[in-house]
Amino acid sequence: MIDEPEYKYLSLRNQSSTVALQHLRYAVLSAEYGSFRRAAEALLMRQSTLSRCIRQLEESIGVTVFERSSGGVCATTAGRNFLRTARSILEQMDALVTSAHYDGRGEAGRLAVGFYTSLSAGNLRATIVDFRQRCPQVELRMVERSRMRLVTALRNGAIDLVIATDAGPLFESKVLPLWSERILVALPEGHPLATKKSIYWTDLRNETVLLSQYDPGRELEDLLMAKLVSTADRPKIERHDVSRGIIKTLITIGFGVSLVAESDIGVNFAGLTYREVRDGTGPSQVHYSAHLRKDNDNPVLANFLKLLSERYPLPCAG
Repeated sequence: MIDEPEYKYLSLRNQSSTVALQHLRYAVLSAEYGSFRRAAEALLMRQSTLSRCIRQLEESIGVTVFERSSGGVCATTAGRNFLRTARSILEQMDALVTSAHYDGRGEAGRLAVGFYTSLSAGNLRATIVDFRQRCPQVELRMVERSRMRLVTALRNGAIDLVIATDAGPLFESKVLPLWSERILVALPEGHPLATKKSIYWTDLRNETVLLSQYDPGRELEDLLMAKLVSTADRPKIERHDVSRGIIKTLITIGFGVSLVAESDIGVNFAGLTYREVRDGTGPSQVHYSAHLRKDNDNPVLANFLKLLSERYPLPCAG
């Protein structure tokens, strides 16, 4: 048995006194059981203590909540109205406490992640799925934009995090290195280069390379230029104001070939085949990092960064 338990106090409007929040719970439970005795048993407390708490509650609000009899208790007309409001208050307080609990641990709230890589497969998609399973209470918003627009949104605080390829820092952001992906050449089925297991950058010299004007097309073009320093080795490049999906369609009907990151091949596309592109040191790769504002104290972001660190730990210094 316990005596008066500890409780918090809730100030009721239009009253000069305060009412113990726990007393509201006692009253609601007593109404549900129709008996102070059965309610006290459920609460593991003395019936006399429960009766005293209900009496204090009635005195505080100036309303007789229950009619007492040898058969139990029954709410009065005024009591029923009071209990209806009490239930609503308790539900809201429970929701508030639960929300605060999850928010403080970064398990509830909002997180906006910006990207311009394919979500159809690969590391980013797997990370998002994992995070949703760990933190189902979080409202997760994915934002696909150009690199320039993502930088603006991150600077203005409209998004919490940007997943981007390593083409320099996004203003003065904090950077967390993540994963790497191979660069592949997208070819139409039956293309002569499709007979090779791997393709070297110089193999593209006589090809027409189709790139989207949208990200990451510009970065793939920069990579191509860096790998083929000699203009004699460089292929013809066509930039199209279309999505990556349309670029793939153009490849299948013979307009040329293209460069894609490994994660961009998650969805099968009829008529396409992919080959790894290499240089003298091995497969060419593009590296991804997470960029965030240094002053972002969103606890949900901290949880997401923890997951990223677990999935993509930094290599130990040798």
